[in-house]
Amino acid sequence: MKTHENYADINGLKMYYEIHGEGKPMLLLPGALSGINTAFGELIPLFAKERQVIAVEFQGYGHTADIPERPLTYEQLTSDVIELLRVLDISLIDIFGYSTGAGVALQVAMQRPDLIRKLILASVSYKSSGRHPDLKTLFNPEFMEQALKGSPYEVEYLNTAPRPEDWIKQLNKVRTFEQKLQDWSVNDIRKVKAPALIIAGDADIVLPEHALSLYKLLGGGSLGELSMPASQLAILPGTMHTALTKKTDLLMAMIPSFLNN
Repeated sequence: MKTHENYADINGLKMYYEIHGEGKPMLLLPGALSGINTAFGELIPLFAKERQVIAVEFQGYGHTADIPERPLTYEQLTSDVIELLRVLDISLIDIFGYSTGAGVALQVAMQRPDLIRKLILASVSYKSSGRHPDLKTLFNPEFMEQALKGSPYEVEYLNTAPRPEDWIKQLNKVRTFEQKLQDWSVNDIRKVKAPALIIAGDADIVLPEHALSLYKLLGGGSLGELSMPASQLAILPGTMHTALTKKTDLLMAMIPSFLNN
């Protein structure tokens, strides 16, 4: 499996991305504070056996330097991804988004449905009310800094970021981004026609009932014996948010068949 590491000039960013394997393109979008390795390190070798995997790092994440004066917003991150697809001359793709990356993937599908063949949305919310009420504890500045000290997220940032000394600044920027009120239009979500696989852990930061709600908005919920829905829903047992993309046995039992059908 060959790996190509690249930077693209995207909306004022030097956006880092990697390409693994060959075949139909599949875009991987990581979660908050994640670089490529912490989000998808265990999955990429498995996907790349049959697909061309394009994995990116958002503004201020991993190898991609921050723009201090530019806040993190779903609108900007979505614009960055759409522009990257244009630069790479990709007109149709499958997207696997995790956490923040899943929100970006959903936004791409709402804004540019012509680009999306299939969506995999892991641990995604479209309203702030869909998140676990105890999430506010994680976003407490002192708790967040201590909880992440020595974590794979900090280690990855210190080893890959252009300015590793900005780790605390990045934490503060991500916390501000994650605490913004989120209330996306259900009518716009219903317009997404690409089949979607919605995934959440049963102990996730996204409530299981919220994942079910999104599944229904994206066309799920019919009686299979009468009309099998194109979209699918999976709640992974014994799974918290940060462990979701490490559940390779469960994910590889469902994702390839979803993409190939």
